[in-house]
Amino acid sequence: MADIIKLLPDHVANQIAAGEVVQRPASVVKELMENAIDAGASTIKLIIKDGGKTLIQVIDDGVGMSATDARLSFERHATSKIQKAEDLFNLHTKGFRGEALASIAAIAHVEMQTRTEADEVATHIKIEGGKVVSQEVTVAPKGTSMMVKNLFFNIPARRNFLKSNHVELRHIIDEFQRVALSHATIGFHLYNNGSELFNLPVSNIRQRIVNVFGGKTNEKLVPVTEETQVVQINGFISKPQFAKKSRGEQFFFVNNRFIKSPYLHHAILGAFEGLIKKENHPGYFLYLNVDPGSIDINIHPTKTEIKFDDEHTVYAILRSTVKHSLGQFNVMPSLDFEQDQNLETPYGYKDKSVEPPKVIVDAGFNPFKEDVGAVKKSSFQKQNNKDWESLYVGMESNIGKNSDFSSVSFESDTITGSIFENKKESVDTGSTTFQLRRKYIVTTIKSGMVVIDQSRAHQRVLYEKFLRNITVKEAVSQQLLFPLSLTFSKTDCAIIEEIQDSLTTVGFVFGGIGDEEVTVTGLPLSVPESEVGIILDQLISDYQQDYVVEGFSQTDILSKTLAKSLAVKTGELLDSDSQLALVNDLFACKESEVSPFNKPIYVTITEDDIDKKFI
Repeated sequence: MADIIKLLPDHVANQIAAGEVVQRPASVVKELMENAIDAGASTIKLIIKDGGKTLIQVIDDGVGMSATDARLSFERHATSKIQKAEDLFNLHTKGFRGEALASIAAIAHVEMQTRTEADEVATHIKIEGGKVVSQEVTVAPKGTSMMVKNLFFNIPARRNFLKSNHVELRHIIDEFQRVALSHATIGFHLYNNGSELFNLPVSNIRQRIVNVFGGKTNEKLVPVTEETQVVQINGFISKPQFAKKSRGEQFFFVNNRFIKSPYLHHAILGAFEGLIKKENHPGYFLYLNVDPGSIDINIHPTKTEIKFDDEHTVYAILRSTVKHSLGQFNVMPSLDFEQDQNLETPYGYKDKSVEPPKVIVDAGFNPFKEDVGAVKKSSFQKQNNKDWESLYVGMESNIGKNSDFSSVSFESDTITGSIFENKKESVDTGSTTFQLRRKYIVTTIKSGMVVIDQSRAHQRVLYEKFLRNITVKEAVSQQLLFPLSLTFSKTDCAIIEEIQDSLTTVGFVFGGIGDEEVTVTGLPLSVPESEVGIILDQLISDYQQDYVVEGFSQTDILSKTLAKSLAVKTGELLDSDSQLALVNDLFACKESEVSPFNKPIYVTITEDDIDKKFI
C-alpha cells in the first residue's frame, strides 16, 4: 500500500492554525492590543474601517523592535515571553505562544512599522498571505504601528462567514472595553471610519469605568475590597436597584486579564440573592490578583477561560466579599438585635458637638386676651355665608310652581335584556372561556377543548401586529407631553441609532440620540411610558446576544422584543371579554400554533381523551 500521509505546506498549516486564533476582526484587535501592552506602551490608538474587514490598525509608543526581531516576530512560535515549559506557569504578560502575528499574516495583508529608542531609523515590513513582500528602512516615531488589511482575503468562505459591519464593530468595541478596563494606567483611543468613539485618558479604575460606560455609572457603583492569602479582590459592583435584564456590564479580570467564568458568576448571584429579581442580572467590575503559578491560562485558544488550583476557596471568598460590601454600604438590609436604632446618630450629625436644647418662653402671652385674628375670621365666615345664601333667593317660589315635576326628564340606561331569561340560549359553546390559575385560557371546541398559554398567545398576536406595522409603515404614535430622557452607554446609544428607522416605523419618535442620552418624544399606542427604558434595555440585550446569527432580521428582533415585553404575563387576571378577544385574535393570526420563539401556544384535548380517563 502506498504512503498516504504527507506533511502540509507551511502556508496551509498557518491558515489552519489561524482559525484557532483569528475568528473575526475582534480577535485581531485583542491580539494586537495585548502585544502593545506587553511592549510597555503608555498610549494605544485603535483605528477601524468597515467593522475591521478593510482595516485594523494599532499604534503604540512602546519599546519597539529591532529589524531582526521585527522579521522574526512573524514566524510561528516565535516569542520573547517564555523560554522553557516552566515559564507557562509564571506568566506576567498577555501574549506568550508566538502564534498571533504568524496567524494574522497568513490570512491578511499586514504592514508593520517599528523603531526602538536606540535606533535612528525604523523598519517597514509588508507581508501578504504569509509571504514577506518587502522589508525596508523608513522614518517613524518610537514604538510600533501594525496595519491589518483585507482580513480573510485568501479564504473567501471565512470572509463570507463574517457578519455585518455593525455587528463586527460591536465585537471590536467589546474587546476594546475589556482591554481598556483592565489597564487604567494606559490611555486608549478608538476611531471608527474617521470618527472618534472613545478617548480614555490615564485614570484610576473607577474613572475608567465611568469614562467607558457614561457619567451616570458613578452613582451605581459600590466598592469591593478584600485581601487574603489565596486571592486579592478589588473593584466595584452595581447597586441592586440598577440590575438589568441583560448581561451587559459584567467583567471578571484575573491578573489584569479578562476571563469568563460561569462558576464565579454564580458566586455573585448568590451574594445578590433576595435583593434582585430572578430574571435580572447584577453588574460588576471585579479584579482578582492571584499567584500566577496557581492558575492555568492556556486551556483555551482565546485565553478567556482559566483554571484555578483551588476554585472552591475563590468562590467562597468572592461570595462573602460581595455580600459584605452590600451590607457595609447599607445596600443590603441587615438585622442587629443588640443595637437600638433609636440611639443611632444620623450621618449628618456625626462630627457635630452636642448642644443642650433651648426653650423659648413668651413672657407676654395672655390666654384670656381676645384674639383679634379670630374675631376677623368669624366675621369673614359670616359674610361668606350671606353671599352663598343670596344665590338661592327665589328658589322657593320656582319649586312651588313646578311641584308636579312634569317637565323634569331623566336619563335612562339602554336595556340589553334580562340576565336570567333565556340563559341557555345566551351560552355559545364555541365562545365559552375561563382562566385557569391565571396562566391558561380554556375554551371549548366541537371535538373537545383547547388550553391556551395566555402569555405566548399574546406574544404571537403582538408579534404579527408589529411585523405588519413595520412592513406597511402605518404605525400610530402618541406624543408625550414632556419628552423622556434616558441614559445609556456609548455602545448602547450606537445600537439604538442603528435601529432607529425600524423603531420609528413601529411608532417611536426620537427627539435626539447623543453619546450617552436618548430623548423620546413619542411612543406606540400600546407602550406605556414607564416601560420604555425596560423595552430599550431588552432590545439592546437581544442585539448584543447576536440574534442575527440565528437568521433573524432587524425587523424580526424588534418585533419579538416588543411582543415579549408588552405581552400579558403569567399571573395577570383577565376578564371574560379579554379572554374571548385574545382567543379570537390568536386564531386570526397566520401562525397560531407556536409563539415567536417557537414554543407551543396551545394543546387540544379531545372528547375521546377525556372519555379514556373514565374507563
